[in-house]
Amino acid sequence: MKKQEPSLADRMGDAAKAKLDLLKKARDTRPADDAQRAERKAARIATDAARQVRLAERKAAKKAERALKLQQKVAEQAARASEKKAAEEAREAEAREQAAMKAELEARQKAARDRKYAARKARTSR
Repeated sequence: MKKQEPSLADRMGDAAKAKLDLLKKARDTRPADDAQRAERKAARIATDAARQVRLAERKAAKKAERALKLQQKVAEQAARASEKKAAEEAREAEAREQAAMKAELEARQKAARDRKYAARKARTSR
């Protein structure tokens, strides 16, 4: 009479034998000097090299773009600073001009008052 279930040792032995059979089969179907394997390896190496070149090109392009953006930003800041300085100078010039015009107006008004006062003084002293 045969047992219905194999023991643990039997199952482990069968698994080990199956693994060895798979390994032997893989070794037999894959000789070391396989031309197709060498071609695939060369293609993988070439693809990887091309990928590395593209990656380096993208990095260089991004770096150049960042540098260009930084230059543009610096130029814009310089332009804004010069515009701000020019506007400030224009405001100061306008303020000086307004002050000069006010001083001139006050001087004319004072001269007119002085003439009136002198004329009234001349009329009353006769």
